[in-house]
Amino acid sequence: MSQSVVDHVTGSGEDKYAKITDRALDDLRSLIGVPITDTVEPWCYEATRDNIRHYAHGIGDDNPLWSDPDYAATTHHGTLVAPPSFAFALSRILSGYVGGLPGVHAMWAGADLTWHRPILRDTRIRTSAYLKDLVEHDTRFAGRAFQQIYHVEITSEGGEPLVSGDSWCFRTERDAARERGSKYSEQKALGKTRYTQDDLDRIYALYEQESIQGATPRYFEDVEVGQELAPMGKGPMTVTGFIAFAQGWGGLYIRANKIAYQQIKKHPGLGIPNALGIPDVPERVHWEEELAADVGTPGAYDYGPERCSWLTHQLTNWMGDTGFLARHTAQIRHHNIVGDAVTITGRVTDKSIDEQGRSCVTIEQQAHNQHGNVSAIGTGVVVLPNRTV
Repeated sequence: MSQSVVDHVTGSGEDKYAKITDRALDDLRSLIGVPITDTVEPWCYEATRDNIRHYAHGIGDDNPLWSDPDYAATTHHGTLVAPPSFAFALSRILSGYVGGLPGVHAMWAGADLTWHRPILRDTRIRTSAYLKDLVEHDTRFAGRAFQQIYHVEITSEGGEPLVSGDSWCFRTERDAARERGSKYSEQKALGKTRYTQDDLDRIYALYEQESIQGATPRYFEDVEVGQELAPMGKGPMTVTGFIAFAQGWGGLYIRANKIAYQQIKKHPGLGIPNALGIPDVPERVHWEEELAADVGTPGAYDYGPERCSWLTHQLTNWMGDTGFLARHTAQIRHHNIVGDAVTITGRVTDKSIDEQGRSCVTIEQQAHNQHGNVSAIGTGVVVLPNRTV
């Protein structure tokens, strides 16, 4: 038996959107552990020069190791390298393309990933995935919700392991989140943030101060527990920024004309009518205020994998070309809506030699928006060069 990824279908009766039913849960649970064989193609089959550059620019990362072939040729890699979070462009499942629970909204909420080696330019990719678990939660956002966890393996064409790990979405009822969810009551009352030039100058100062370690090695011996990473700024959030990420990452359902029609024909629930009566995809919560409000959020919001990529961006800036991000776990805690600005902080919490003899540094991260809400948390394990090895 193989698992087929089947997207949302609309509900019926007096409810505006579909509900989570026991039958749908039973059907979904029956797929746990079953390899997924029928899914949409990934955004990128290969880590080409352009694919890597588009992704890096989509997360606002100007590290020359990703985008400057001449610079990359001088490093020990000898060629361009993809940012670690480029993995999200290689698997729709990893990025939140979920099956089951027809018509129920899905919100990408985190990942726990291990990198086995850098993804170098012109690497051709193979992926496999399966549904790992389904966990019930009681949430402030929508009440009853289900965490749908997938396991993904990404290898080279020749079978060399590149990335492995889990990602998860929360499945929530749109009507419950909109009508009864309490998580965003305060933020909805505050409304959108408006910025003065002084406000913008404080945010832009983080961009001006951003430093890339680059070719200068950061040695294990020079790092101390308690050391703070330079804060990283992202935002203020705009729809333009969300589209920039979608250009590099690919989006889940963004299609045009005939291909959009074919997608909605195959999965009718993807075609939620817009204000003009035109069927359009639920992904438009990232640029359309009306649908975002309908699913219970204060406004159009960023992508979950996008935010995970910001956390890893801080780590790759810090570790330099000779560092290697071995593992990263991220949890999304609060939607970033249009107008929000995020500051990411990091702190070294541990140093150790792992079972492979590698010199590892553990870094705890937090991202806060302008109101002080925790937007995301992360834990990274970075392998650094050791002077004695």
